[in-house]
Amino acid sequence: MAFPTQRPRRLRTTPAMRRLVAETELRPRHLVLPMFVKEGATEPVPIASMPGVVQHTRDSLRKAAAEAVAAGVGGLMLFGVPARRDATGSAGVDPDGVLNVALADVRAEVGDATVIMSDLCLDEFTDHGHCGLLDADGAVDNDPTLAVYAEMAVAQAAAGAHLVGPSGMMDGQVGVIRAALDDAGHGDVGILAYTAKYASAFYGPFREAVDSQLRGDRKTYQQDSANIRESLRELALDLDEGADMVMVKPAMSYLDVLRAVAEHSDVPVAAYQVSGEYSMIEAAAANGWLDRDRTIMETLTAIRRAGADIVLTYWATEVAERLGRG
Repeated sequence: MAFPTQRPRRLRTTPAMRRLVAETELRPRHLVLPMFVKEGATEPVPIASMPGVVQHTRDSLRKAAAEAVAAGVGGLMLFGVPARRDATGSAGVDPDGVLNVALADVRAEVGDATVIMSDLCLDEFTDHGHCGLLDADGAVDNDPTLAVYAEMAVAQAAAGAHLVGPSGMMDGQVGVIRAALDDAGHGDVGILAYTAKYASAFYGPFREAVDSQLRGDRKTYQQDSANIRESLRELALDLDEGADMVMVKPAMSYLDVLRAVAEHSDVPVAAYQVSGEYSMIEAAAANGWLDRDRTIMETLTAIRRAGADIVLTYWATEVAERLGRG
């Protein structure tokens, strides 16, 4: 019989053939490692809901950063866990605050060998756990928060960040931060805008990772999971305000959003494979329900396939080492 004459399976016959025709590439340079540093810690503190991830000491952070760079990762995203919090998140702007000290440590350790990124948000530093200042009624007050973000951006740039990552979803945050950096002489420091950050249940383990004090939720400033056009509006605003890169967060449940953003963006696009996505896979693998390594690689490849130039993932060093060996 002549049928079928078209046989797509011919291009799947061997590993070499599949490698030759692969449409999506995953390399160490595409990966960014999120890292937590805990003020006053004398040894790394395991995060129970994120097996294999820790709150670092200053020393262990430097060591882990060097290991990630040796593996070839594209960047590091730093989060601080302060010993004390207050209503205004003052530790976030303090040059001697945990995150700014950590940025200086990592910059001294690895220099320009990778891209050092800083989370620019107040949630880790406030005693109420929200991403901004609160007004008299307890609502997040957008415009006064922007002034603090500007101060944080300058402090993080001075500490050594190559990119600042405003993640609070305040209206106008990119433009205010860009102006503050330029006015302070940090014109070369870029902005990775958290353009489409959804109010997601998948952030659960992250709350433990940063010892979050959050009361209530963030639905008045993070996006509704039902919306996608809203993300394109946020994208247009961030690009107009001067974003150097844009991001979609979370990644795996928002691949359609990621694809839409990638199709409309003229700057690099990142996606964050968040704590809940990590923890689900680790838990399923620990129970023998999934092949851990295959699932990790499949999900990261899917995020790249959907349009991400950059993927933030807690497996960045592990996967970069595996890819390097390959």
